[in-house]
Amino acid sequence: MVIATALGLGNVASILFAVFLGFVFGFALGVRPLLRAGFPLKKAFQTVLVAEGLSIAVMEGFEVLTEVFTPGVMNAHLDEPIFWLGMVLALAVGFVAAFPVNLYFIKKGIRHLH
Repeated sequence: MVIATALGLGNVASILFAVFLGFVFGFALGVRPLLRAGFPLKKAFQTVLVAEGLSIAVMEGFEVLTEVFTPGVMNAHLDEPIFWLGMVLALAVGFVAAFPVNLYFIKKGIRHLH
């Protein structure tokens, strides 16, 4: 959202851009250690898709909902405190929402703790 806001994108474009980047960076952070461990790219991507895809989707969804439903955040500019408060709140809500998904995947052996 910071980049989208800095670029002056509208609300819908900002949301789509932020979710897109959330998935890109989420997958990149998951794929990178697997590639270092010797996984082929296709296998690394598939592994991250299974182990991280739902978690990323839940986190991004709750972040967007928090930003949309926190008054003033979607219309704020980078120099306004409500913008940054909204970003911090959205990140915290997204983390809390995704935590049970990750915990479930760990308990089921779909992913593991490092």
